[in-house]
Amino acid sequence: MSNSSQDHPNVIIFPPIILATTVALGCILQWFWPIGLLTSMGQAWRIPVGAGVFLAGVLLAATGRRAMVRLRTNVSPLLPTTALATDGIFRWTRNPLYSGGTLMMLGVAFVFALDWLLLLILPSVLILHFGVVRREEDYLERKFGDQYRHYKASVARYGFGI
Repeated sequence: MSNSSQDHPNVIIFPPIILATTVALGCILQWFWPIGLLTSMGQAWRIPVGAGVFLAGVLLAATGRRAMVRLRTNVSPLLPTTALATDGIFRWTRNPLYSGGTLMMLGVAFVFALDWLLLLILPSVLILHFGVVRREEDYLERKFGDQYRHYKASVARYGFGI
């Protein structure tokens, strides 16, 4: 990359804002127009399953973040990437922070019976995919070339072969 002021992915928005806005909007919509689907399913399974999904998301995102910090590369996509993370959790998923954030939202939806949040996860993930992830991938391919292309070909974008 020749111009250091352009040495970062041109993401449309800081990713945590997408997740936080989705949760906030889900809570607001649930408050004013409750659907009641998750509430009708009962707490006996919904809360423990939701808590487990949330904790799995936290673990996934935290593990990814730790790996990036250990490499001394920037975690924020608003800053330049200084190293390509390919070890640890990055052997199974290229986007542990975003996959983890999605799991956290799903867990919150189940624990607090937020039907609207459950519905809003899909548009949120689409915004994240096209407005952040795809732009990051283009940036990493320009910056790291064949090294990133090889990595991209061998590791699933969101884990589990996806």
